[in-house]
Amino acid sequence: MSGKTVFVTGGGSGINLGIASAFARAGANVGICGRNADRLADAARTLSALGARVSASVADVRSYEALQAALASTRGELGPVHTLVCGAAGNFPASADKLTPGGFKAVVDIDLLGSFHACRAAFDQLRETRGAVLFVSAGQGLIPYPAQAHCGAAKAGVENLMRNLALEWGRYGIRANSIVPGITQGTEGFRRLMPQTEQSQENLRRSVPLERFGNVDEVGEAAVFLSSPLASYVTGTTLMVDGGLNLRGSGLMAMHMSADAARQTVDRKMPPG
Repeated sequence: MSGKTVFVTGGGSGINLGIASAFARAGANVGICGRNADRLADAARTLSALGARVSASVADVRSYEALQAALASTRGELGPVHTLVCGAAGNFPASADKLTPGGFKAVVDIDLLGSFHACRAAFDQLRETRGAVLFVSAGQGLIPYPAQAHCGAAKAGVENLMRNLALEWGRYGIRANSIVPGITQGTEGFRRLMPQTEQSQENLRRSVPLERFGNVDEVGEAAVFLSSPLASYVTGTTLMVDGGLNLRGSGLMAMHMSADAARQTVDRKMPPG
């Protein structure tokens, strides 16, 4: 990936920072955006220490104009984007009977509308570079999970958007794929969605076919592969990076999720990212 430019939405922390770091280790220059300036500054220092040239922009993916400005800034500092990673996301546990319309809309706006905003704003650069789009999806978009109707609807839309772009933008040489991380340690999702007791966490860990949780580096390496020349004929594909968890369905997660978390009522407030 030497000499290539990668732009990662939500790149200030968690899985998305892990993806950005993997690209940096592979020689890419990295543009990141997010809503929290302090997180972005910390992430930029991390990426710079890995040898990458970095462009960091405060931008909310729900604003198309903000993404246009961030991508223009990245192009000016690092050159045209070769890979766009749509990673910005919001989530929280809430059963459908307690979920408010504002809470549902917030997740759809960030995950789905934000992904489209990023793709549309980056299109001209991706057409120029014959680049790639990578969506960070979720198992909730493929099968139902408890207390995840909002995330499931948003990510199902992301999966369909990915396939539509693969179909429509292939003529420009642009590839579109998605990755589905499993239970990934050291992330906001791990802290928010995992069961609270050590015994429940251990039971869930043992239910993963590989009998362990994942880490952000493993997700990042999969992202680099899908965006690299090694996957030059791969488009419209969903790559599971979950240790085989999807093979067991969502029943085990339903069993282990905290009942209190599943009954939470959450409105518009989202974590910074």
